[in-house]
Amino acid sequence: MRIEFTKMHGAGNDFVLLDRPDVEERQLSPLARRICDRHFGVGADGILVVSESVVADVRMRIFNADGSEAQMCGNGIRCVGKYIYEKGIITSTCPTVETLDGVKKLTLHLDCRGRVDTVTVDMGTASLTCSQGSFTTDTPMGRLRVIPVSTGNPHGIVPVQNVDMIDIATTGPSLENNPFWPDRANIEFVMVDGPSAITQRTWERGVGETLACGTGACAAAFALVSEAKVHCPVTVRLSGGILVIDIDKATGHIMMTGEAAKVFSSAIDIQF
Repeated sequence: MRIEFTKMHGAGNDFVLLDRPDVEERQLSPLARRICDRHFGVGADGILVVSESVVADVRMRIFNADGSEAQMCGNGIRCVGKYIYEKGIITSTCPTVETLDGVKKLTLHLDCRGRVDTVTVDMGTASLTCSQGSFTTDTPMGRLRVIPVSTGNPHGIVPVQNVDMIDIATTGPSLENNPFWPDRANIEFVMVDGPSAITQRTWERGVGETLACGTGACAAAFALVSEAKVHCPVTVRLSGGILVIDIDKATGHIMMTGEAAKVFSSAIDIQF
């Protein structure tokens, strides 16, 4: 089977976008594993599957590199917004995208050539998912404090003094599979840089360390604003770029702004 695709990224979090692929539901998970393989496939953190929707302009599904499906992807949805506008699938700069976490509203910011440069996404509300606000747990790096947050996806926010000193290859999987999250979680190691700036490293469930995580940046900003460690708008410095997170005071909705970029388009032959 020959499948056309577009390689995209948001702050270095890279995806292979498939536009209404002619594949069966049961093929999507193995397809993600095959395409995302960085040695034998295209190479990506996940695949974005764009299809028709009856409640929004388009529907987006996100499959991680291990084939598992995520509820939402902040960097991925910005890529989808850029793709559907520049492909002419939609003409509005305020499209809606259906996800497993509900319908998300986007605002596309165009450059002087009329191309999508950055995208603001209304990510909805976030919530602390631990009755005590946080918990401590043993890890390969000793005992760490974790703030569980839901932004559609489950996240564990770990405040640290220096993100560069984290042994993420061992501590990330340990926290990802902590019994607190029966379906695993994304883990963000975060340090405060200033009154409204933080630096984040992400261990993404089903992927490993990624250069960025949009829902994770929202979760980290929300957690640290809730503890009065920073104030909005929060600049989140990621390994692959910068996201700006704000919280609407009237609705409590988290607004995420960041880049979306196309890398190339091509096709791949897949055998199931």
